[in-house]
This record gives sequence, structure tokens and C-alpha cells, in this order.
Amino acid sequence: MADFTHFDKDGKAVMVDVSDKDITERTATAAGSVIMQPETIGMIVSGGVKKGDVLSVARLAGIMGAKRTPDLIPLCHPLALASVTVDLRVDEARNAVDISATCKLAGRTGVEMEALTAVAVAALTVYDMCKAVDRGMRISEIRLTHKAGGKSGEFRAD
Repeated sequence: MADFTHFDKDGKAVMVDVSDKDITERTATAAGSVIMQPETIGMIVSGGVKKGDVLSVARLAGIMGAKRTPDLIPLCHPLALASVTVDLRVDEARNAVDISATCKLAGRTGVEMEALTAVAVAALTVYDMCKAVDRGMRISEIRLTHKAGGKSGEFRAD
């Protein structure tokens, strides 16, 4: 098993020094879902949510979340993201909004946290916009699904 990278030899939290790493193309994709009542899904699809277009607002929130990751997660490096895409799809059979986010850059460290943050913020935004009609929604299965670039190479979730 690999060692944790955010602790020094004395167990103190540190920001990882990436200055000696090569600049490479790096991408990461994360996914998650918001599970809700069928009536809530119906309101999202029909545009009946009073706060507005849930999917468009959540997409924008996810992009903004990715950009603000180092402000939210201690020890994350501020990154010059080249691209952030956030996709939201309604799955009426599962009463779910499925969210996927992909972040890209050329840099010395990966973008996994940015992709995960984008999904989490988009999911929280769906919850916020729909909570007046469905407080029982569940945010679930937020996970890294793919990463590429850097010394550790490629990862794909099973």
C-alpha cells in the first residue's frame, strides 16, 4: 500500500511539493447521483421548480466548485484548469439526476479533487433547488471514475 503524501515524517500536515514533477496533460472524471421522489424528477423535467432551471444552475455551480477547490479542501494546490465540463442527466427509471464532471489541465499535479468537488457542488445545488418539495433526496455514489496523466498513470473505476 502507498504512503499518505500529505504528512511529513513527524505526522504533520503538509502541502505536497510538486516543483520537481514534470508538466503533463492530466484529466480526471468523477460521477455521482441525487436520488429523489418521482414527483421531484417530474418537476425538474417539466421546468416546474420555482427556483429555475435546476440542471443549468447545477452545471454552472459544479464548474464554479471545481475552480474553487483549493479554497475548500486544505492542502490542494491552486490549479490553472484548462477545461471543466459538468453533465447532468435525468434518469426517470431510477428517480435520479446523474452527474459527471471532467477536469483537464497541463500541470504538475492531478485534477481528481476538482472533478470530485464539481460533482459534489452540482449535487448540493440540485438538493438546494429542490429541497422545498423533497427534503428526503439522497446524494450518493460520488466517486472518481477515471484519471490519466502524471507519474501514477491511468486509473479506471470498475
